[in-house]
Amino acid sequence: MVLPKPLVPSKFVKRLNRFAISVRLRNGQVVTAHLPNSGRLHEVLKAGNKFWLAHRPNLNRRTEFDAVLAKDGNALVSVDARLPPKLLLEGIKAGIVRQFGEVVGVRAEIPFGNHRLDLQLRNSSSQVWWVETKSVTLVSDGVALFPDAPTIRGQEHLRLLGELAQKGELAAVVFVVQREDAKIFAPNESADPEFARILREVARAGVRVLAYKCTVTFTQLQISQQIPVRLD
Repeated sequence: MVLPKPLVPSKFVKRLNRFAISVRLRNGQVVTAHLPNSGRLHEVLKAGNKFWLAHRPNLNRRTEFDAVLAKDGNALVSVDARLPPKLLLEGIKAGIVRQFGEVVGVRAEIPFGNHRLDLQLRNSSSQVWWVETKSVTLVSDGVALFPDAPTIRGQEHLRLLGELAQKGELAAVVFVVQREDAKIFAPNESADPEFARILREVARAGVRVLAYKCTVTFTQLQISQQIPVRLD
């Protein structure tokens, strides 16, 4: 995935609401940027932390900028939680993600009860996979963790996948770690113990739990490799 260019350097000032942050540009101007991520993001939302923005001038928008990247220590982090389905499909096309076979058909945003699941994939063997993706930005000592706050919606998505698996359908949840420094993935028990419990439960019911980390640069973002999942 090619990132917008040029990216505009800035420094974080404060969070205004779930989807907006205040940042200071190099010229000293303080502007509001859309933050496409409702997570807590404590690892990057620190006073003075570096952010890179995409300029989106449009009369129909409330803000002129989108937050794209941020620094967490030495790691460059993609903060856009909307990207995992697209990143997964690009990873499948590139041959990096092979767990679903040779994918020949894709449907997106599939209505299921009161929710939507991200993807339905059909492969060359006529198998159909139901897939939900999750954006991961938090990494601690090499462990990618999700979620970073309680997520009722995430719990419900897992239950839907579990129901499908119990009916004999192929179902998977894919955690896309949008940074390079993750070595393994684990559910974030301290942030949402119920999500962790349900994830283990649906895994036992047959839901495939997968995790991939990404290569992140100032010009490109892409899935690079699968990482192990630790559920215990």
